[in-house]
Amino acid sequence: MPAMSASGVRTVVLPLGERIPALGLGTWFMAEDPTRRETELAALELGIDLGLTLIDTAELYADGGAEKLVGEAIAGRRDEVFLVSKVLPTNASRAGTIAACEGSLRRLGTDRIDLYLLHWRGSFPLEETLEAFHELVDAGKIRHWGVSNFDVPDLEELFGLPGGPRVEADQVLYNLSRRGIELDLLPWCRARGIPVMAYSPFEQGRVLRDNPALASVAERHGATPAQIALAWVLRLGGVSAIPKAGTPAHVEENRAALDLRLTGEDLAELDGAFPQPEEEQPLEML
Repeated sequence: MPAMSASGVRTVVLPLGERIPALGLGTWFMAEDPTRRETELAALELGIDLGLTLIDTAELYADGGAEKLVGEAIAGRRDEVFLVSKVLPTNASRAGTIAACEGSLRRLGTDRIDLYLLHWRGSFPLEETLEAFHELVDAGKIRHWGVSNFDVPDLEELFGLPGGPRVEADQVLYNLSRRGIELDLLPWCRARGIPVMAYSPFEQGRVLRDNPALASVAERHGATPAQIALAWVLRLGGVSAIPKAGTPAHVEENRAALDLRLTGEDLAELDGAFPQPEEEQPLEML
């Protein structure tokens, strides 16, 4: 049986042994419309109440606005959440990473980030970014570090650097229509105990549009197609998901997906509609 948190949410274990919720709260495209702010804030607060205490954000999102929104949502309950943020590759020099982290800390209203990621590969040498990560860990400003949008060659390069094998997660695009990681990246990470954090598990809604297989499986379970798509991503150990949920109703819908268990018949039907690629392919990004 998978481990559960006190709130009954399945967990994923990080390489250093800490457990995080398998399902969290993403904030990409949040804090962009002031008229939605109160609804988005209520969604984040409800998510924490429901045990979805993994919150993912980035300095990129709404030009720092998403971090400010998260900071407001976690005010007074910082110790309840596992907070993830990211440094832009254009800021990922040694000094730039430290400055970017300090900016994120100010916007988030906290003294630490639980998991700090390099958002994607840029022009700065990885050695510089890693030096900054290690310095930030030593200073207590971040607790763990990881990467995002890293393919197998990127991870192999990372593992060859001093301290590189200490990476705690790789956040990548993974959903029913983007299954390429199953052939190479996912096995590589699982063999080394590195969790994969799936962003855009609904492909920004595109996988849900008029798909008979999803509708059929959803009907069998008395669920929505979105819940089936999310349960499919979460079917594997070592994989977490961080869908954006901008309303309380969407948060509740996502939380219910954790309780779904897809059958062999379900998986076969979904495989037919969303087949795994036959050959390895470069990592896809949104």
